[in-house]
Amino acid sequence: MAEDAPAAPLFRRLCIIGIGLIGSSLARLVRERGDIAATLVLHDRSADVMERARELNLGDVVEPNPVRAVEHCDGVILCVPVGAYHATMSVIAAHLLPGCVLSDVGSTKSSVLRDLVPLLPEGVHLVPGHPMAGTEFSGPDAGFAALFRERWVILTPPPGTDAAAVERISEMWRRAGATLEVMDAAAHDKVVAIVSHLPHMIAFTICSTADDLAQETRDNVLRFAASGFRDFTRIAASDVAMWRDIFLNNREALLEMLARFTEDAQALGRAVRWGEAEFIEDRISRGRKVRRSLIEMKQA
Repeated sequence: MAEDAPAAPLFRRLCIIGIGLIGSSLARLVRERGDIAATLVLHDRSADVMERARELNLGDVVEPNPVRAVEHCDGVILCVPVGAYHATMSVIAAHLLPGCVLSDVGSTKSSVLRDLVPLLPEGVHLVPGHPMAGTEFSGPDAGFAALFRERWVILTPPPGTDAAAVERISEMWRRAGATLEVMDAAAHDKVVAIVSHLPHMIAFTICSTADDLAQETRDNVLRFAASGFRDFTRIAASDVAMWRDIFLNNREALLEMLARFTEDAQALGRAVRWGEAEFIEDRISRGRKVRRSLIEMKQA
């Protein structure tokens, strides 16, 4: 019996703009599989990053000019910090091929629509996406093709988006081993505010608090750091520019979740102050329940 023919590439010429953790992981995946793009073009605003991408052989073409990078491409994926979307789109918009599918990997989606839709040329299809995957490392050396395997990718296509374009991006992520979900951009932003953005805000704050302690106390904190504090430092080691832009571009949802968290933290603090053991036990039990649920869903 003849073997099944390999799947045709989803894109004839795919361009990834931004070769950090997500961009380089996606590039490695494209190169490894061979059925996502026939030709892979890479661009980054950093000459050093592009040189490293060449050394790692991450793409077929590493193009220093963003206009030439996107020309003739039927797929373009933005992997830059969300704060750079408007500036990037302003440069490439007029050079996007009619019929091209434009997507991204940003952690905020309402801001993506705000920054990209007004500049979107006629005939170019926008399918915003967010792979819920990452590490505390950044740069082209940090990527790995399996990053997206068994992880969620959320797509937030605006109403009226071409169904075939949505399917092409969906299939790309399916071939990456991810699980797909489609939702409204505002709903996405609220979800990630609680599961991702607020935890990072808390981690950055705890590490800043530790750093502000008197020198003797601070040295002991670092010497005797338990696993809980070490977990916070891992999160707090994340990319500065990326998280600055995420906080500023998901401001409303993040502040709403911060207010709810602050109320809950104050309630737990009052329980500790007044010795309310049942309340404390309830909060600990609920935390254990959430952890068990994550393990059962293979998201731990």
